[in-house]
Amino acid sequence: MPVRPFSSLVERVRTPGGRKALRYSLVSVVSVAVSQTSLFLFFAVGHWTAKSANIAACSIGGIPSYYLNRRWAWGKKGRSHFWKEIVPFWTLAFIGLALSTLAVDVAESWAHEIADSRLLQGMIVNAASFGAFGVLWVAKFFLFNKVIFVQDDDLRELLAEEVVA
Repeated sequence: MPVRPFSSLVERVRTPGGRKALRYSLVSVVSVAVSQTSLFLFFAVGHWTAKSANIAACSIGGIPSYYLNRRWAWGKKGRSHFWKEIVPFWTLAFIGLALSTLAVDVAESWAHEIADSRLLQGMIVNAASFGAFGVLWVAKFFLFNKVIFVQDDDLRELLAEEVVA
């Protein structure tokens, strides 16, 4: 029988957790595209400082990230709960903002030393931002999945697993 290398991945994506992970990943693609494009335009084209450009880009990218994660990835409907959803989500977003702003500030200093081209400097700044957010990406998935956008069904499933184990 031939080995199908992607069959286990396809099977995983067909599970509720797999679909959630795929949707979270796709939301990340959207928010990264929005924030990275904004960062590059503000810094390389608009000649903003890396810190200012990063703050604006994170603010712009955070809005679709919240709504797409909440509604599409985690299937939450109705009004957002301030303390259980909004505050934790935006706290994580601000941690990402702080880490990425530090990274782009260091990258901007370094980029000015090694490159005269604003285009290359912009690519270095974008890479620093991308790397900083990459560090947080997996941790955020687990926090969103187990703490922030948790569903009653998820809690029942988790409790059932604990009882059986």
